[in-house]
Amino acid sequence: MVRQTYSPLVPAAGLRRAIDRMFEDFPWALERRWPGAARAFPAMNVWEEDDAYVAESELPGVKQDDLEITAAGQELTVKGRRPPVEGEDLTYHRRERIAGDFVRTMTMPGQVKADQIEANFRNGVLTIRLPKAEEAKARRIEVKTQ
Repeated sequence: MVRQTYSPLVPAAGLRRAIDRMFEDFPWALERRWPGAARAFPAMNVWEEDDAYVAESELPGVKQDDLEITAAGQELTVKGRRPPVEGEDLTYHRRERIAGDFVRTMTMPGQVKADQIEANFRNGVLTIRLPKAEEAKARRIEVKTQ
């Protein structure tokens, strides 16, 4: 007689492997379905300092006049235009540098002082400093004894 044991974890392990395979090459999986989708927005780093959030993005070839930066609440939006690359009429074997309009919206971890936001564009790198609103700053609370 052949005896088979069943474990309720076997289907879960298969699901985990399937999910792992799905994300192995993300966002490139998105790129295969919709060319240009994974590169539609410039990459952006956001970090926190004591008194501000800082957002930084590399935008080579973009002109300062082609950038528009807006802030509303906790959201920062960067709009711009990448100029066409020389030889647009060529037959490409691989094309990763795209041209055209782009929009990137990021949500900051806390409220910012919109009237004090500063943006600097130097050597193709956009750096935006967003001062924290008072309610977003960490404060030390004194503990009293009774």
